[in-house]
Amino acid sequence: MRQVFYPGVLTEDIAITGGDAHHLARVMRAQIGDVITVVDAAGQAAEMAVTELARDAVHLRMQRVLPVETEGREVILVQALLKGEKMDFVVQKAAELGAVCVCPIVTEHVVVRYDAKKTAVKAARWQKIADEAAKQCGRRMLMRVAPIVSLTELLRDPAYIDAADTATVFCYEQEERQSMRTVLRGTEARRVTLIVGAEGGFSPAEATAVTAAGGQSVSLGHRILRAETASLTALAVTQYELGNLDT
Repeated sequence: MRQVFYPGVLTEDIAITGGDAHHLARVMRAQIGDVITVVDAAGQAAEMAVTELARDAVHLRMQRVLPVETEGREVILVQALLKGEKMDFVVQKAAELGAVCVCPIVTEHVVVRYDAKKTAVKAARWQKIADEAAKQCGRRMLMRVAPIVSLTELLRDPAYIDAADTATVFCYEQEERQSMRTVLRGTEARRVTLIVGAEGGFSPAEATAVTAAGGQSVSLGHRILRAETASLTALAVTQYELGNLDT
């Protein structure tokens, strides 16, 4: 079933406008009577029927409110900037795998560098990719793409690093003993922050800084993974382990 996000609160009758209206009417070719899933800003979802197709809006009427989904523990992906379209890929898959936020960071081994104009363009592109992925996979809440910051700035931000409420999992290529499974099954934190490096990984000084801030270094196995593969592996393992723990 088609799904769109509505920026307000769901009522008996609503109108979808802008790009979503164009997509429904022109791309998806919605017809009067078609039923779509609409998710509002609070994450409430409902099935709504198309009642009118106007030039710049699609009008919908409530059919039934869908059950509220149980909130699990939040997962944040902190991803060092990657070259080319690899970052687009990671953002898309992070949304599909349930991350609530992707925070791009600059580390010593990051190759790409953006000026202010390029940063704004990239931010808009990544958020659009995240929004489209959320619609496609049927999740109830949009994933936020945070502004690019340095690793140092990130380690000072309690939104990502909070020892009282967050398990910080640091995917480090030099870690040989501790697995993600061990760390995830040993935590009851409400939030899990995954930190994944760029193509060149992390420097020893950066690894020391992350662990000093409370990060627990973990291994993703004995194979050498591409950076984008490491991100997906970390997210998939986290989703699996937290799903098991929350049942």
